[in-house]
Formats: sequence, structure tokens, C-alpha cells
Amino acid sequence: MYFVKKALALIIGSIFLSLGINLFLVPHKILDGGTVGIGLIANYLWGFNTGLIIIILSIPIFIFAWFHYRNYFYNSLHGMILSAFFIDFLSPVNHLIEIEAIYSAILGGIFVGIGMGLLLHFQTSTGGTDFIAQFLYARTGINVGIYILLIDSVVIILGGLLLSSETFYLSIITLLFIGLTTALLTSRKGHVVAYE
Repeated sequence: MYFVKKALALIIGSIFLSLGINLFLVPHKILDGGTVGIGLIANYLWGFNTGLIIIILSIPIFIFAWFHYRNYFYNSLHGMILSAFFIDFLSPVNHLIEIEAIYSAILGGIFVGIGMGLLLHFQTSTGGTDFIAQFLYARTGINVGIYILLIDSVVIILGGLLLSSETFYLSIITLLFIGLTTALLTSRKGHVVAYE
């Protein structure tokens, strides 16, 4: 029964994440952090499929994980593939909703946060830069959240430079709501469900 729940959470979480990106972020060229953010930059600048870029960027990370962190590899591979698939599969919906950019940034953050929260609740993730943060934490002992924040900041700053200052500011709002929503969904009696 646990595996059925996990499979459903993976599918629903990936759909929420993908809808958040396609319905709310893409129309206003707003970014998420990590490999998703890099995929979105490639999409906005050159029209590449975001999900495909996520998979390409994740290949070397997952190869490294296979040899050094097998547990991470198994727990995150399906999350990465499913989310990347749904991001590209649901890309045609990006013209369905037209709302102001600020509200799009907030709603996109909430939807992506719900998706991430569901994945993390079942000890899985979309992989990518999350693994780099985990690896650096294991080597240095510095909180994994700090590394994720640093990596996401680099992606957002890069996007702001390559796209626009509006992209930069809206993306900060989105990241804030992703973080808040994810934290709410992964907390149990004040404890965050940690990814092992």
C-alpha cells in the first residue's frame, strides 16, 4: 500500500510542479531554482524543452550518484524523470491563464511548493542540484539549505542578467513561496521530513 501511495504522490506532485511552472511561471518568464531554473532559462532564450534540459543536466549528477550515493539515485531518479516529462507534456497549457505577473509568481510558487512537498514527504525529489547540496553538506557539515539557497541564487541572478530585472524580482517571490509551501507540507509537529 505504501508503494501505491508513493506512486500516486510522485504523479500528483509532478503534475502540481509542472502546472505551477507552465501555468504561472512560463507566461511571465519567471524562474525556479536549480536544474529546473536552468531549463527554464534555456527555454526562454532558445526555445529548448525545459524537461529535456533538466534530464540532460541531471545525467552527470546521477552517474556520480550511482557510484557514490546509490540510495539517492534510486530515490530521486523516478521523481526527476516524471517531473521532467510532465513539464514538457503540459507545456501547451501556458496560455490558459492570464493574470498579473506578481500573482503568477505567488501562485506558481505555491503550486511548485505543493509538488515538491509531496515528493519530499515520500523521501524523493526531482534530483539535480539538490544532490550537489547534499554532497557538499556531507563533505563540509554546512546546512544543506544554505547550499540550496546559494545554488538557487546563482541561477536566479544569472536569469536576471540574461533575461530582465523583472524576471529576477518575480523569481525571488516565487522561490519564497516555494520554500514556505514546501516547509508547511513537509513539517510534522514542527519537524521537517528530512531527505535521506
